[in-house]
Amino acid sequence: MSTGVSAPGAASSAIGAPPRPLFGSAQSQKVASITFEAVKKFAYLPRSADLLKPEVQHQLVREVQAQFVTAQAALDGLVEPVQTAEAPDVEDIVRQVSSLVATETIDVPKIVVLPTGDETVGYTPFKLDLSNVRLNPVSRELLIQHLRTQQQETISFNGAEVNERRLEDYIVRSLMDFDDVDYDAHAELLYDLGGQVVAHLGSYLTSEEDVRNVLIYHQKQLARLVHAQMAEHRWEHATAYEVNVKAGFSELKNSAATVEMDAAILDFRAPVDDKGRIAQMLFGGFQRCLFPVQKFQSDSERRLAVILDRDGQKWFRPARDQFAIFYHFEGDQRQYQPDFVVESEHAIDMIECKVRKDLETDEVSAKKAAALAWCHRASEHAGQHGGKPWRYLLVPHDVIADNMSLDGLATNYQQR
Repeated sequence: MSTGVSAPGAASSAIGAPPRPLFGSAQSQKVASITFEAVKKFAYLPRSADLLKPEVQHQLVREVQAQFVTAQAALDGLVEPVQTAEAPDVEDIVRQVSSLVATETIDVPKIVVLPTGDETVGYTPFKLDLSNVRLNPVSRELLIQHLRTQQQETISFNGAEVNERRLEDYIVRSLMDFDDVDYDAHAELLYDLGGQVVAHLGSYLTSEEDVRNVLIYHQKQLARLVHAQMAEHRWEHATAYEVNVKAGFSELKNSAATVEMDAAILDFRAPVDDKGRIAQMLFGGFQRCLFPVQKFQSDSERRLAVILDRDGQKWFRPARDQFAIFYHFEGDQRQYQPDFVVESEHAIDMIECKVRKDLETDEVSAKKAAALAWCHRASEHAGQHGGKPWRYLLVPHDVIADNMSLDGLATNYQQR
């Protein structure tokens, strides 16, 4: 059970310094280690604070004592027993470790969010790039021959040209041949795109007859061009999410940040000159982070951490698989991990820091929908057991500054 403690029975200290033991003797540290493992079995409890209830403490002490006796018996069979002045106080160690878990962690309930049911597919309105389109009319003889031989064309020919009522219809009809284009759902967009093609052709051709000629002869080519650009603006949203609570709190997983003995650990409050290399750096000096060392992907994240360490009660950066939040994007099911989790007096915030231009992208929207489903269920669970509500904050990178507060971020960037 990770609780801001770098190892069972140890607590973090100054930047780059090794953890200091919480329990002096080897036997006491062994009991503490057994207790940390035993606590994991009680994750079914609604809150980590419930570990301190007398009935839970009694169960923990019995289990830890049994495991410690077994471990000592196995050790005594291998080496000559070492006489100690005093046996470890299992009850006291269990109480201390339980208290440490309850106070030095954030209750992240084990909630699984899975997109379910049909997906809603659509396209964000956009302006076509037709800068390279310069198609010219063909001769009447070639056009007639084209209509006679292209049996898959949507326009028939029986000796006279059959004209569409609207010029946009040539493009719209061809777009409807693509499997992922639903006319009923996307008619407004299809006619907008068809109108853009017609307007572009009319910008350099001299007559409507010439525009119609190009549309008839090149409609498939033009439709393929339009469809390719539609794909760049396609979005998929799950229509619903299946959300299940598996446990009241979960182990905080260690991040992938490993610290070599001679690795430089930088003070996270100090400005970074070479911001392009920040993802390769290790930072420490935290007062309220649940882990002694953290990595950041950008200087915005580092500056946000300064705010969280100042205004939050405790915080951490979730490691891979900390949250079982899944979303659909581009036909795939993907897993989402937010950038930060911070607990304050009245709430627990899940925070995503994004470059402003990416805030409205389809993938960020899909992540947000799944995260909101998770936070909604986590808040329900917390409300039933006296816990704090969860909020989801989506913060633009360019608003993060020293004079910004956690309350201010929540007020302005909480998603609903």
